[in-house]
Amino acid sequence: MNLLPALVIGPLAAALASVVLPLRWRGPLAVVLALATSAAAIMVMGEVVGGGPQTHALGGWAAPLGITLMADGLAAGMVVLSAAVALPCALHAALGLRDAATEEGFWPLFWFLWAALNGIWLSADLFNLYVGLELLGLAAVGLVALRGSAAALAAAMRYLLAALLGSLAYLIGVALLYAAWGSLALADLSRLIATVGPAGLAEAAGAAAAGDLHAHATTLVALALMTVGLLLKTALFPLHGWLPPAHGGALPPVSALLSALVVKAPLYLLIRLWLTLGPHLTPFALGWLLGALGAAAVFWGGWMALHQTRLKQLVAYSTVAQIGYLFLFFPLFSVPGTEAARLAWDGTLLLLIAHALAKAGMFLAAGNLVLAVGSPHIADLTGISRFRPLALMSFGLAGVSLMGLPPSAGFTAKWLLLQSALASGQWLWIGVLLGGGLLSAAYVFRVFRHAFVEGPIRDRFASPPLGLELAALLLGSASIGLGLAAQTPLAWLRVGSIVAGAAAP
Repeated sequence: MNLLPALVIGPLAAALASVVLPLRWRGPLAVVLALATSAAAIMVMGEVVGGGPQTHALGGWAAPLGITLMADGLAAGMVVLSAAVALPCALHAALGLRDAATEEGFWPLFWFLWAALNGIWLSADLFNLYVGLELLGLAAVGLVALRGSAAALAAAMRYLLAALLGSLAYLIGVALLYAAWGSLALADLSRLIATVGPAGLAEAAGAAAAGDLHAHATTLVALALMTVGLLLKTALFPLHGWLPPAHGGALPPVSALLSALVVKAPLYLLIRLWLTLGPHLTPFALGWLLGALGAAAVFWGGWMALHQTRLKQLVAYSTVAQIGYLFLFFPLFSVPGTEAARLAWDGTLLLLIAHALAKAGMFLAAGNLVLAVGSPHIADLTGISRFRPLALMSFGLAGVSLMGLPPSAGFTAKWLLLQSALASGQWLWIGVLLGGGLLSAAYVFRVFRHAFVEGPIRDRFASPPLGLELAALLLGSASIGLGLAAQTPLAWLRVGSIVAGAAAP
């Protein structure tokens, strides 16, 4: 039984059901349906690991006329990651949302967001990826605006404008690629562009020499436009201005979803584009440019996080910094087939998963701490360690992974990236990994410094439901546990990939 369509259609059906069902049923039903969707995601991963990449043509119509879903190890891994994050977020929302108007809008948008994410992970052509990105952006903007305050609406509007501008650049690039190659299927583009040498010969496209050169130039322009659009959507420095107010001001489960999954979708697509178009056409300097922007994000985001006075703003700027590490993939993967490229692949994907789990847990824990003290300010955490140790522990476990301390998955991932930098002779990125880790430690320990200060006796600490703290603890613990068993998921992620034949580290 092919479950790929169910991973997209199921959440869409749940979104429609959550509009018509009585409000009191939506939270419990969402948790049950999230469990079912998670089970389907795990089954798809099992099919991919056992039988190789899976494909499904919706309605029996093959590409290019129909829509084809494809799951290799990377896509299946992202589907499982989405479930691993969305399920605790659904539990947190079901227990924590108390305002009827907010809950009314949350559940349909939550399910549309999940459907869009699975659609992006599984899409096999560039236009369907565009549709997924649009649905994802609109659902995310709606979730940011749920609070209804002036600040929330302003953050949502900035997010919407950034998302639309990024989508426009991406769509123009899609149109240019179709004009140059007559196909938008990733498999077709990979086959056609693989025949293009440095001079731009494209015999498989059946074009004349001048036309070949034109196709080559058009592809480069398209790739540049799509890259800029996706960088804006993923909030890479200096295109990150919309992210801190959107993530820092949203509801805790919304912030967790946005940071853990939503900003990863454009990066995932950029990696797919790089593997399809980049190795044959793009200059090495472009990879270094993306790496340099990532390095700048690491230090700028960390520095800004260190100087925030509000807890969730600190976590939001941490997202800006942590995204930067993921862009070290592009210079380190510059020569596919080498040991350095394999290490970069493993390290980047493991870091992406570790960051998703840790950051989702940190945002949920931060929301629990803010609820407990009744204030968004870090300084008001004084004495909280005596009253809400579980929430603080969840925050700390997530922080361990973000700092890259053993035995967390963050440590294992950064170690693999460090090995890749050594193997490729790109020593600069070693300084980025070490310096960024120190900055992460500084802003995480700043929170603990306030939490463990014994201030005046207070009796106004609220007590969030235990389920809220367990949701955060589950995600934080998973980011640690993954580091102890990283070999198996890394082997799964390689299935059907460009490094599928590489030996395990």
